[in-house]
Amino acid sequence: MFDFHMHSTISYDGHSQPLKMAKAAVKAGMQEICFTDHLDYQRFIPREQTTFTPENYRAAYDNLEVPGLTIRHGVEVALMPWNKEEMEDDLRKYPYDFVIGSIHFIEDEDIYYPEFWTKHGAFEGERLYFEEMLQNVQMHSDFDVLGHLTYISKLRARPSLRVIPPEDHMELVVAIMENLISKGKGLEINTSGVDRCGDFLPGLAYLKLFKQLGGQIVTVGSDAHNSDRVGQHCSDAIALAKEVFGYVCTFKNRQPVFHKL
Repeated sequence: MFDFHMHSTISYDGHSQPLKMAKAAVKAGMQEICFTDHLDYQRFIPREQTTFTPENYRAAYDNLEVPGLTIRHGVEVALMPWNKEEMEDDLRKYPYDFVIGSIHFIEDEDIYYPEFWTKHGAFEGERLYFEEMLQNVQMHSDFDVLGHLTYISKLRARPSLRVIPPEDHMELVVAIMENLISKGKGLEINTSGVDRCGDFLPGLAYLKLFKQLGGQIVTVGSDAHNSDRVGQHCSDAIALAKEVFGYVCTFKNRQPVFHKL
């Protein structure tokens, strides 16, 4: 059992200490976890509000041990059209095992909040999200998997809360996946949508399409920001990975490790 997307208090929006989350992982039956704290980038917000320092990261994790649990060190970076050099410089500051690349902002607007959706509406907002994602996976290479591809499906701020089917934006979804595959990148099955929109992020149709196009790397993560969500729905996501791929991946030293299921 694996959970490769977790945020402790090292993330600006995390609510539980690393040790508490690690102990919760053992209780949830996890064998291996990876902390993936936020490096988010916005032009007009000071970095200390959305990122962590290497010193704080080392203090939190370098000596963190819990019997029976393998703990990997990772990060979730917000991919932006203008942050390639800064992001790559930040990633050189620590020997991460795993890097998730995610889309959290469009034109410096946080898509988690209603202002973005009020301005653009549901369908246009979806379109802009996938266009931004394509632009960024074309530009960036210093990440290992694309995080929560259908992240916006779970956002309560959207005018219509729904699971977005791939056919609604198929040409963009295919282009995104083909770019990931050409660069040897993977997809994350993020479980945080199950309670909010009734599906994984992304769900079965997207995973089958990724496999059909030649995608091979797939990870599972809860996106927990507090200890009571660690490992949540990960067993079901791993069962989905087994159904589609026959295995699930973890990462060590930025290299995928394939676990046959």
